[in-house]
Order: sequence, then C-alpha cells, then structure tokens
Amino acid sequence: MLLSFDWDASSGCRELVFDAPIWGSPDRESDRLAAWQTRALKRGAGATGWAALDADFPLYSGWEAFEQYAGLPAFVAWSHAHAWAWLEQFPGREVLNIDSHHDLTSLSGDPAKLRPGNWAGLGLAAGLISRYEVRYPAWHAELPVAEGFDLARTERELAAQLSAEVLDRVMLSRSGPPSPGDISPLPPKREVEALLLVQSPSWTSPAHDPAFLGLASALGAQVLSGPYLRPWPGVQQLN
Repeated sequence: MLLSFDWDASSGCRELVFDAPIWGSPDRESDRLAAWQTRALKRGAGATGWAALDADFPLYSGWEAFEQYAGLPAFVAWSHAHAWAWLEQFPGREVLNIDSHHDLTSLSGDPAKLRPGNWAGLGLAAGLISRYEVRYPAWHAELPVAEGFDLARTERELAAQLSAEVLDRVMLSRSGPPSPGDISPLPPKREVEALLLVQSPSWTSPAHDPAFLGLASALGAQVLSGPYLRPWPGVQQLN
C-alpha cells in the first residue's frame, strides 16, 4: 500500500476554537502565513512569535511513529495537490491517508481541476488509486465540526457527491483513543511501499514547521514541492 500523512492530522486545534481553519479555509498564500499571524495577534497583542498559538493549536502526539518508515521511498510536498506525481510513480495501489480531511471532493471550484480537496477522488476515478481509506485522527472525536467526528454523517455527504463506483472503493475510519498516539496504529513497515508527507500550511500552525521538516529529513524525503519554514514575521521556502 501507499501511505499518505497530512500534517493537519497532528497539527490541529482544540474544541471551540472558532477561528481555526478546520472550520473551513481556502488555500491562498495569505492563508498560509498572514492568517496565522492574525490568529497569533488575537491571542496576544504584543505577540512576536508563534508560541501565542500553542494553547489553541497544539501538536498532537503520534506523528513521531512515522520515523519507523525510514529507508522506504519517501516524498514531501507542501500541498496534496502535488500528490499526482507520487501516484503516477506507483499507479493502481491502495492508499491509506492519515488526514483531517477526506480529500475526495470539494464543493467549490472546478471539480475536474486537481486541488488539495479532491486529489484522492480524482485519483480513484482515473485508476491511479485502487482503494482508498482516509483515517481521521483520534482528536476529531472531541471536535463536532470535524469531518472525523461523525463518520456516518460524512459518508452521507460523500454519497451525494461521488459516483457509486468510486464510493465502493472508499473507506472512512478514525484512530482509537490517543494511546500510544493520536494517529496509531499505523500499518507495519513491510506493508508500505512508499510514503508521502504533506504539510498543508493553510491548515497547520507555523509553530510546528520545524517538527514537520525534521520528520521529512529523518525519512530522507524527496521533495515534490518545497515545504514552508515560516519564521515570524516572514516566510521562507526550502529549495
């Protein structure tokens, strides 16, 4: 199988954080940096760093377990819109995606245009993915607005948007209680052919960029699109 890990499954939010991007956010340059500066300043008028975000936007445990896949082909991108190049290297495989969003379809924009919110649905329709499971993190169970809070509700929403042929190859699941990690258990290394790490900076706190980049480095990930390192107040992209 192929294993995809969207960083927003670990870089998340607490319950009732109403300016959290999980409530709904586009993916524009301003959403990747300026919106996060605005959130930090709302939590402290004199904020000069991302630490002001920590209470409402924690880094949940479990992501460290991905280091077990060191030695496998690994890739990193800042957006799931860039996953197509990964899928084309391993066409027709099953995909397990650890994510805060199903990425199967989006109600906004051209449904045929590849975007972070529909790459998996388009991959299924094109035959690049044989079967697809999205596994939501355990902390969604405490967050009623999240897709992974009520799987039956999310399944009903998808049934109205996806063809029966695609829907038959889709599974929604959620990780169990947060012990030993919020995204465990993960598949054993012997079952994983290749790994994709996705930063999703519109939805993940800049305070957690160093941890993400450290994980990508530990896995020797090949760059599909350079992830962000967002120092205060500027932004820098890695080559």
